[in-house]
Amino acid sequence: MTSSALALGGVLAAEGSGDGFQAPGLGEFYPEVVASFSVLGIDFEITRITIILWIATLALVAFLIAAVRNPQMVPGKLQFVGESGYSLVRDGIARDVVGPKGLPFAPFLGALFFFILANNLMAIVPLAQISPMSKFAFPLVLAAICWVMYIWIGIREQGAGKYFKDILFLPGVPKPMYILVTPIEILQNFVVRPFTLAVRLFANMFAGHMLLVVFSLGAVYLFQVGNYSVVFGPISALMAIVMTFFELLVIFLQAYVFTVLMGTYLNGSIEAEH
Repeated sequence: MTSSALALGGVLAAEGSGDGFQAPGLGEFYPEVVASFSVLGIDFEITRITIILWIATLALVAFLIAAVRNPQMVPGKLQFVGESGYSLVRDGIARDVVGPKGLPFAPFLGALFFFILANNLMAIVPLAQISPMSKFAFPLVLAAICWVMYIWIGIREQGAGKYFKDILFLPGVPKPMYILVTPIEILQNFVVRPFTLAVRLFANMFAGHMLLVVFSLGAVYLFQVGNYSVVFGPISALMAIVMTFFELLVIFLQAYVFTVLMGTYLNGSIEAEH
């Protein structure tokens, strides 16, 4: 909540006018178009954030290939990092969260975790310094993929009739209560789940980027403005460094939380409600 409030304050300050320090605003997330093209009448635009997404994805693919290219009984550094990340997802999420039938989903969950992690890390990479996940469209697409998948898995495992019946009419609930419970369950399973999945990732990466930029630009401004403001420059610079390490924690945590929640939804699709 504090991070989001500070980030919002930066946005509002940027929209004002006058002399002095101007905090970054929403323009940070709408960079100029680098290239545009049309396919089948649909217009596409490539921006700096799109290029960062491509770079993160290519770097991830290169890392995974290098990690498994020459596997050894005693793993090297790359193999150890790759295997540790995949083991975290396979054992900690696919097996423990999804359940006994969760291991076949380990590759998907692993790909989801590493993809989000790679793009989140771009928030602290020099010259990039923004995560594509801080733009709502990208987390929303990931959430939509997860939404389609856990519904399809639920239909496949339980059958369409039983799956939707258990969602719409919870077992053990008195029939008159369905008037209240059924609309809530519809919203929770088909609207709230994917929306909150996307918003949680987006909001944390958005707030983190705004905080880093505010403290970094604030330090530069305080060092240049002169007078007694230069005394506070090191404080702002120190806060930028502290927030970078804090953002590193958030980067890993948000990738893990997104994947865990998807594992929870898969568990509900595979195992019928009792």
